[in-house]
Amino acid sequence: MSNSELKQRLHDDMTAALKARDDIRKSTLRMALTAVTKAEVAGKEARELSDAEVLDVLTAEAKKRRESVIAYRDAGRAELADKEQAEADILAEYLPEQLTAEEIAALVTETIAATGAAELGPRGIGKVMGALQPKVKGKADGGAVSSEVKRQLGA
Repeated sequence: MSNSELKQRLHDDMTAALKARDDIRKSTLRMALTAVTKAEVAGKEARELSDAEVLDVLTAEAKKRRESVIAYRDAGRAELADKEQAEADILAEYLPEQLTAEEIAALVTETIAATGAAELGPRGIGKVMGALQPKVKGKADGGAVSSEVKRQLGA
């Protein structure tokens, strides 16, 4: 049916949640599958997404949930923040293990040394970020990585 194992896993888990009457899991997985389907039909012609592309969609959806949690908490809407947090937690089960701040700092230090960007100072940010992106894709928030690069390069 699908060449994406991750998409199939989402579908199977949604079916299981439906049978178990787990409403929050069912609605979250249904939302994720809808986002995947939208990505598949975007562009000039419909196509099947690979696991990596499905992972990109899930990462974007999880980021939306994390941002919503912050916005709702700032607005004093705890019940909505809790719902968004529950959805983010469910989506996190399908994402790779996230890097810790220490792991990000170590990767940034290693990449700065490998690219020779230390002597460029703040002008080396683009060079370092370009080299780091493939290493941290899906495993760390881009904003956290960027701020660590800027901190280490003295920007």
